[in-house]
Amino acid sequence: MKKPIIFALDDDPQVLRAVTRDLKSEYRSNYRIMSTDSANDALEALVDLKKKSETIALFLVDQRMPEMLGVEFLTKAKAYYPKAKKVLLTAYSDTDAAIKAINDVQLDYYLTKPWNPPEEKLYPTLDDLLDVWQLDFQPEFDGIKVLGYQFSPKSHDIKDFLSANLFPFQWLDVENNEKAKEIINLYGLTAKDMPVVSLQNGECLKNPNIVDIAVALGLNAHPKDNLYDVVIIGAGPSGLAAAVYGGSEGLKTLLIEKHAPGGQAGTSSRIENYLGFPNGLSGQELTHRAITQAKRFGIEFLSPQEVTSISEKDGYKNIMLGNGESISTKSVVITTGVNYRKLDSEGIEEYTGAGIYYGSSMTEAQACHNKEVYIVGGGNSAGQSAVYLSKFAKNVHIVIRKKDLSSSMSSYLIDQIDAIENIIVLGHTNITKAIGKNERLQELKLSNSATAETKTVKADALFIFIGARPYTDWLALDIIKNERGFIETGRDLTRYDNFRKIWKKDREPFLLETCSPGIFASGDVRAGAMNRVASAVGEGAMAIKFVHEYLAER
Repeated sequence: MKKPIIFALDDDPQVLRAVTRDLKSEYRSNYRIMSTDSANDALEALVDLKKKSETIALFLVDQRMPEMLGVEFLTKAKAYYPKAKKVLLTAYSDTDAAIKAINDVQLDYYLTKPWNPPEEKLYPTLDDLLDVWQLDFQPEFDGIKVLGYQFSPKSHDIKDFLSANLFPFQWLDVENNEKAKEIINLYGLTAKDMPVVSLQNGECLKNPNIVDIAVALGLNAHPKDNLYDVVIIGAGPSGLAAAVYGGSEGLKTLLIEKHAPGGQAGTSSRIENYLGFPNGLSGQELTHRAITQAKRFGIEFLSPQEVTSISEKDGYKNIMLGNGESISTKSVVITTGVNYRKLDSEGIEEYTGAGIYYGSSMTEAQACHNKEVYIVGGGNSAGQSAVYLSKFAKNVHIVIRKKDLSSSMSSYLIDQIDAIENIIVLGHTNITKAIGKNERLQELKLSNSATAETKTVKADALFIFIGARPYTDWLALDIIKNERGFIETGRDLTRYDNFRKIWKKDREPFLLETCSPGIFASGDVRAGAMNRVASAVGEGAMAIKFVHEYLAER
């Protein structure tokens, strides 16, 4: 935590040096000491300190200064730091002004010069004031602040990006948060600037896109080299495992992620069946451990960056990026995973990001406090989100088409859900319409397929976890995919009539190799994958083994 500041101001350099020396001698272990001889410079510094979320505990200010009187300075400083203690340094002739200031600016104390010895005439007074200040002091959040409207899709996207990339941030709703209004006044912001991201260094990003935020936070969106041994596309569990093994085994490895590391697993509030973690762990914790491990082995991580196409020339794969840059690599591992399928009921698209969310239950959980929350889906991701949201919401309703959860969810999760009173499972139920007002979700229309009954219910939030759609639309190369868009690999390729026309090697494809030699697929994007975190991690490690074999034959 940053140390609070004691701020000294006196236009006499000799006096300023003396007071600064005495303050540092006594208080430097618990406070930062700042000083200046210019009142105007001091006011400029206060604005900068406020933008950086610094805290001032006490002002020690001379009364007679040429730029402005000390009382006038304290009046202006109070607008930025109203809770800071205020002490005026005066000559004997200024005591009347100091007494008047007690009422005018709520002056806490005045000291006459000289104050020697400080052990008797300075420290006891300041000790008492600082002790009182500490009683009410609550450290301000020292990190990224996001200002916006709760039901703004762009605000949700920014929160989701920061959360997924493990950047701690504070969400401030501009409609009902006093801190948000304070920052708006400090920077002179307007409604058209929203959402706003306020950074620790005092910089303020107005209505930024995700790349603007990533660059400001120091993420790497540009490749450092032109040629790699292996490029891994997608940083879910499979991609992260491939990166760890690629880096640890000496391959020049580049990992590219469009949004944030972790994939769907990274958004999971709790993974309880992953080997070696008997108490479970969150998707974010697993992701953080994996990305740290991969970087320790020297891999390069590019994020947020999108791959738009792969082409081949002279035995190398050419990767085209969304920003127009291109890189070459000897091999590729595609681990782009899957997205949740869209719910096509009436009104869903209209309120997506404004009360309706695909995944992202952890990002919006705080906004669900004492609310009626609905979840669509009967898989483990839906169950984990229901358990997590039940800690915040008044009620969590799980909407499923089947009678119950037994055919689609792990039994340990079903047992947890059964034991939580505010989780209600709605079997044989479909959402037919989302109804909103003031550009946000307010109600859902439900229909029961068993009874033909329909009803309209109050809904503050809807989280959608239905099925899997592979992220492979961007692949323009002749990569064979099944009818659902999943990438075919290994011996399964031989079932396709056009395989022999594409495959020009004497050998058969390796187990995770696509119909294009040197391009591999692992994890949920691959046809026949098991859709479990452990299997995705195993396939990522296995893909690197086959990369080695492919590179050995080049």
